[in-house]
Amino acid sequence: MKKMLSIVAAAFLGAAVTFSYAQTNVKVTIIDTATGQPDIPDEIYGQFSEHLGRCIYEGIWVGEDSSIPNQNGYRKDVLKALKDLKIPVLRWPGGCFADEYHWMDGIGPKEDRPLMVNNNWGGTVEDNSFGTHEFLNLCELLGTQPYISGNVGSGTVEELAKWVEYMTAEEGTMAQLRAANGRKEPWKIKYLGVGNESWGCGGDMTAQYYSDVYKRYALYARNYDGNRLYKIACGASEDDYEWTRTLMKNAADKINGLSLHYYTVPGWNCDKGSATQFTAEEYYNTLTRAAAVEEILTNHIAIMDTYDPDRRVALILDEWGTWFEVEPGFNPGHLYQQNTMRDAMVAAVSLNIFHKHTGRLRMCNIAQVVNVLQSMILTKDSQMVLTPTYHIFKMYGVHRGATSVPLAYRPGSISSTNGKAMDNISVSASRDKSGVLHISIANPSLDKELNVEFELDSEGKFSSAKGEILQAASIDAYNDFGQKPAVVPAAFKGAKVNGKKLNVTLPAASVVVLEVK
Repeated sequence: MKKMLSIVAAAFLGAAVTFSYAQTNVKVTIIDTATGQPDIPDEIYGQFSEHLGRCIYEGIWVGEDSSIPNQNGYRKDVLKALKDLKIPVLRWPGGCFADEYHWMDGIGPKEDRPLMVNNNWGGTVEDNSFGTHEFLNLCELLGTQPYISGNVGSGTVEELAKWVEYMTAEEGTMAQLRAANGRKEPWKIKYLGVGNESWGCGGDMTAQYYSDVYKRYALYARNYDGNRLYKIACGASEDDYEWTRTLMKNAADKINGLSLHYYTVPGWNCDKGSATQFTAEEYYNTLTRAAAVEEILTNHIAIMDTYDPDRRVALILDEWGTWFEVEPGFNPGHLYQQNTMRDAMVAAVSLNIFHKHTGRLRMCNIAQVVNVLQSMILTKDSQMVLTPTYHIFKMYGVHRGATSVPLAYRPGSISSTNGKAMDNISVSASRDKSGVLHISIANPSLDKELNVEFELDSEGKFSSAKGEILQAASIDAYNDFGQKPAVVPAAFKGAKVNGKKLNVTLPAASVVVLEVK
């Protein structure tokens, strides 16, 4: 395996000569004297679970009678991995599935729950054995906030209103029904999505029409018995700035959050390519596409600032991540893809960008948590692997709840043959409540070492630096079933402190997270 990977790496390096690099040394000033900086919300590290392929069934849920070790139907290995990740918020049941999902089908005795065809995702027959109770009980087991995506596309106002009542009311008909189904105490539900992709699979609506629909549905989604809903309106796809403008103009006073969806594919014309077999050009195209989310965020935020200068309404990036072709032999509608070091690099670059915009961007939900697109976890029968993206999320977890620290630097650039470019360094920093500085750095170059000199703008001095590095023998390396993991974090030895300066040498195609005191 190692020999094969080294051959692949050599092929990548040979191809990389067609790409240009402006510099391999970057000086970064840490603006430690800055005040009034936003904290990085835990919710930036949110997850997304949809009834799609093997995300729920076989991924999270196997049922109480499964031979796969489980706790009340939840896979024990997946449950432990998600607990270790400490996921802050989990979106469910979709996605496009949400706007064909009727919650009453997923409550009561499992043998009485009706079957449905999942028309959006491969025509799979859904047995509704995983419903409201199963999802909300999972969130309690994980200690995570549920984010319910309500059916606006094919559902009614009454249906959504009664679902909210069923989940959160202490008394009344819906509370009695909930108790009859085994749950006397209401759940606490904060996040409620009022529709999903209403411009497409969620209803094929115009922004003007949806803004009126949103206000109607949101009005009847009531707050019961101390529960306070944070209502999230369906926002734009990528650079549809007119959608954002219309929603902010017509409904900003009734919105807590406005969603945004942005996926990373290798081709700017939406050609996806293989998750594991790709050229250097496809790698750089993928990374430049990921980095372009910064412009998308900046432009949406500018529009929102026009209508909401106090930044009361949050921007919610509740679907993001890589999207490649389905692995050979799998249902094309199940969106199962492997997860390589390239995915880890996309995650690192994206999270570093997200950290810079948390004055408005307050939640992100990567798609999707298990077995679909850029997953944290993959399963195969009784086996489970943690993906390179899982490791990035765990390494970057030190930023959660910490205060963002601005950085000033003049990066070099990496230019690819498609005419797109990105910085040759991706970096962000935060200081936690105990005063410890954390710096996350990604070197996206396939063949160039990156030397970074950090310097404090204050009178302080560095005393120590330690951290972890994620890298692999090749950018297309991945963790596979029955094999020794090819991509795992290791201790990082390439940081040296010298008074006010911190010097870091990053190998090519690597991600480092440092704890600096």
